[in-house]
Amino acid sequence: MKYEKLSKDILELIGGKENVNSVFHCVTRLRFKLKDESIAKTEEIKNLDGVVTVMKSGGQYQVVIGNHVPDVYAAVLAVGGLSGVSENASNNDGKKVGVGAKFIDMISGVFTPILGVLAATGMLKGFAALILALHWVEATSGTYSLLNIAGDGLFNFLPIFLGYTAMKKFGGTPFVGMAIAAALVHPGLTALSAGKPLYTLFKGTLFQSDIHVTFLGIPVILMSYASSVIPIVLSAFFAVKVEKGFKKIIPDVVKTFLVPFFTIMVMVPLTFLVIGPIATWAGSLLGAGTIWIYQLSPIVAGLVLGGFWQVFVMFGLHWGLVPIAMNNISSLHYDPILATTTFVSFAQTGAVLGVMLKTKNKKLKSLSIPAFISGIFGVTEPAIYGISLPLKKPFIMSCIAGGIGGGIIGAFGSKLWMFGGMGIFAIPSFIKPGAGLDMAFWGAMIAIVVSFVLGFILTALFGFKDTASKEETKVETKVEVKKEEGPVEVVSPIKGEIVPLSEVKDQVFSSEAMGKGVAINPSEGKVFSPVNGEVTLMFKTKHAIGLTSEDGAQILIHVGMDTVELDGKHFTAHVNQGDIVKAGDLLVEFDVEAIKAAGYQVVTPIVVTNTPDYQEIKVLQAGQVDKNEKLLVLV
Repeated sequence: MKYEKLSKDILELIGGKENVNSVFHCVTRLRFKLKDESIAKTEEIKNLDGVVTVMKSGGQYQVVIGNHVPDVYAAVLAVGGLSGVSENASNNDGKKVGVGAKFIDMISGVFTPILGVLAATGMLKGFAALILALHWVEATSGTYSLLNIAGDGLFNFLPIFLGYTAMKKFGGTPFVGMAIAAALVHPGLTALSAGKPLYTLFKGTLFQSDIHVTFLGIPVILMSYASSVIPIVLSAFFAVKVEKGFKKIIPDVVKTFLVPFFTIMVMVPLTFLVIGPIATWAGSLLGAGTIWIYQLSPIVAGLVLGGFWQVFVMFGLHWGLVPIAMNNISSLHYDPILATTTFVSFAQTGAVLGVMLKTKNKKLKSLSIPAFISGIFGVTEPAIYGISLPLKKPFIMSCIAGGIGGGIIGAFGSKLWMFGGMGIFAIPSFIKPGAGLDMAFWGAMIAIVVSFVLGFILTALFGFKDTASKEETKVETKVEVKKEEGPVEVVSPIKGEIVPLSEVKDQVFSSEAMGKGVAINPSEGKVFSPVNGEVTLMFKTKHAIGLTSEDGAQILIHVGMDTVELDGKHFTAHVNQGDIVKAGDLLVEFDVEAIKAAGYQVVTPIVVTNTPDYQEIKVLQAGQVDKNEKLLVLV
């Protein structure tokens, strides 16, 4: 239960387990469906130690955790007693959800549970293709064959896995979906389609089909459903409705076996007769359509998809492309669409490296290291939400680099030949079976290098607003002072509620990079001098005041977060830089409500910027504090 406290805090801040309709997780996020999102304390969740950020998309409340999300998910289920909550159940909570949000929610619910194992088996296939291309094994060897079979097994019987997840997502019995899917990939179908056909339907059209068998006199169009996606998802959707209908009319005493009996008996023929053929034709047209659009200009397609991919992921819109890619691999045996986006993670990783080497903020530098490492393996949420997005420019630079990398993949015609891992683990997915390491593969490798290098160079060139180098955080003492022996007392400059510095929503202050101290959430907009001394800094926007006490203590008072952007609006200074003040003298007035209305926080850190000169900084108050009350003791 390493993450017990974090899990308890998350559950408490989202409104308790009573507010949870369902919860599951993907690679980096806890995905909640809440009864009422408005009661979740989003900002407080974002500031939990162990949470990267919070996103709301597709009807889901997504808490981004990072690589250890499976452990946190297990802890959430354990501490919340949520083991019985369906991870993909549809919840009719009365909310009006848009068609787009419903589609994204449906796709993510069907495909998310199997993505991990799908990536793993794809990596196995890619590894088998790699060792064959490097001539480490022969195509006829048992080693290659078994590795290829291990990787190909899930994809060949993919409808069975999707039958389970789709039925569960739509609110039906998962094993009924598996039974229907198993019929679609039954080995006996091969024998049924052998021999001379009885007759041909739709002769001379795109839908021409030989008929070998009939069901109750109705012609059955036999197709290969191995590796297919759309037929079983549609079949599961209708199967849920059929199952619910039988549940209403079949007596409880025999429901256990008669409901699945009649559901399977109805849905298997219906899928073979109608749903399967129509879905297969639709899938073929969808695949041909996407390839046609892509081939209009593969370079432009790569530039657009690669450039905007991270934005798509942030809002969950990438799920719209996942089934298209899976359908393409099923029907065309390759996919060029997601191929253009596969190595965008390296653009983000390069940008993070640029931040890591350029920043002077120790906290930001330390956060960049694990974000860089996870980015190499394709997990970029810690990098995006923890590093580049808050700094803005590095995120933009990574999008530009990702777009150029995608354009290179489009130019070389590189394709995904299988679903595989992310980051460096996706490399074998670009090896065409039997073709070895061709130019399309090397084009993808060039895209990796260019994306990474460009992300790094653009970030280094265009820079970012490094919080550790802000002029407002520098307090230089220009007067000589004699430091008295014994403790130095600092009184409260503001009336309000004490807030621990660790809870301040700015890494520069919360990490104590500026020095130790405390923060106050003001109840009135007045700042008084906390010491006898000199005003050594009055920032031109009046939101930051630096003082040096007669005892040599350097105090920084920073009113609000990011209030520098107000450019002095709502602030009135009563002293100037260089003035000599006494404890209790009025320094600055500010309009609390106006600053809040402008969208800024007014929590005010009071920090000792020369903390290393003291053995200990003690905070004397908790809860409410009045001006001129003893606040800090510097020992």
